[in-house]
Amino acid sequence: MKVSEGNEQAFRELFNYWQPLFSNYILSITKSKELTAEIVQDVFLKIWLKREKLSQVEHFKAYLFKISRNEAINALRKAMREQQLVNEWNKSHHDTEDVQPESNPLHEQLELADEAIAKLTERQRQVYKLHRHEHLTYQQIADKLGIGKESVKTHLELAVKAIRKYLQDRTTVLLLLIEMFSKKL
Repeated sequence: MKVSEGNEQAFRELFNYWQPLFSNYILSITKSKELTAEIVQDVFLKIWLKREKLSQVEHFKAYLFKISRNEAINALRKAMREQQLVNEWNKSHHDTEDVQPESNPLHEQLELADEAIAKLTERQRQVYKLHRHEHLTYQQIADKLGIGKESVKTHLELAVKAIRKYLQDRTTVLLLLIEMFSKKL
């Protein structure tokens, strides 16, 4: 493949050939023309930056679909994180008395975080809450619980890792469901 050798004309032809198909595919996932345009640029930029490895790709179309899907999911995750920050800011800077907690996306996200914390071991939950909610240092937690400072560090690392995995798993499932249902529309 000439692109893998750094041939810019071959890359332009590759882009012009594949871009419409992948734009439609990404648009079916994101439902946003602006986001789709950014993702398409990112996909083809990655291809250009990793062009030396293209000679090893056996099924280029499948390779493009996989990169495109991953980029779209990553972009949706980023958009969700940004929306969460906006929601948190709005909640702290605006009167929210008219908003029912059940209809507030931030409320749902906080419930998910609470579920993740509830799944921790008792010791991990204690350490996590003392550190995150009461803002105690590792040494203060160690003294309070009668354990070593390194144990506190280990429990906290395991707790954060477990919470992150729990939330990521739920987000991935949600994104896949969104993708699945968006294809049926």
